[in-house]
Amino acid sequence: SAGAVKMQPKAEEVKFVTKNDGYVHIHPSSVNYQTRHFESPYLVYHEKIKTSRVFIRDCSMVSVYPLVLLGGGQVHTQLQKGEFVISLDDGWIRFAAASHQVAELVKELRCELDQLLQDKIKNPSMDLCMCPRGSRIIGMIVKLVTTQ
Repeated sequence: SAGAVKMQPKAEEVKFVTKNDGYVHIHPSSVNYQTRHFESPYLVYHEKIKTSRVFIRDCSMVSVYPLVLLGGGQVHTQLQKGEFVISLDDGWIRFAAASHQVAELVKELRCELDQLLQDKIKNPSMDLCMCPRGSRIIGMIVKLVTTQ
């Protein structure tokens, strides 16, 4: 009959950590300001401003696989404390992988996507969906992102 119930934080209490600025808050003018819970702990944002504290605006939640596949920096895999880890941005962002095989497959998929995008930049008329290699890579990414 007695106990504690975890309460959602107030909008002004929601904060995230950035590599360069430490804690940042969602700006009160942002559409996501009233959002108190995000399924993923990662956000991408367009604008960062500093007034009474550091705020971000124009932000969207991003899930793990899109972040790994489309985020900046190199992808690395390693074994840490008995757990296979996928890391980005020199280890600042890390994810636990289900197995070594999953970690290596995700890393390889990212390499394939990077190469496919380089090919597209070199040849803008290339149709990625009609190219057998491109359609397989895109199909695998769509399947991974939609079933995670």
